[in-house]
Amino acid sequence: MSMSEVLKADDISKAVGAFSAADSFNYKKFFELVGLKSKSKDIMKKVFQILDQDESGFIEEEELCLMLKGFAPNGRTLSAKETKDLLNAGDKDGDGKIGMDGKCLIK
Repeated sequence: MSMSEVLKADDISKAVGAFSAADSFNYKKFFELVGLKSKSKDIMKKVFQILDQDESGFIEEEELCLMLKGFAPNGRTLSAKETKDLLNAGDKDGDGKIGMDGKCLIK
């Protein structure tokens, strides 16, 4: 399954394009632009599963840096700082990964 099967292709393109410059990523603004703020729990689960490339049930740091590529193949890799900031925002128990309950990032 691809993101464009779950979210609007125009919203994905707009959101990925808005953060094409290095160190410009703002996860709250990204999730708003891509349209995730108003999606159902089922849609959120599908998005999570797409980003969870190794199907571990968690999104680890290695997967987070590729997050924009998970939304669009032409998305850039997040910088180490952007990845750490995103991980710190979603990793509520300090285990170095984000579980499905990390949806608080989006709200």
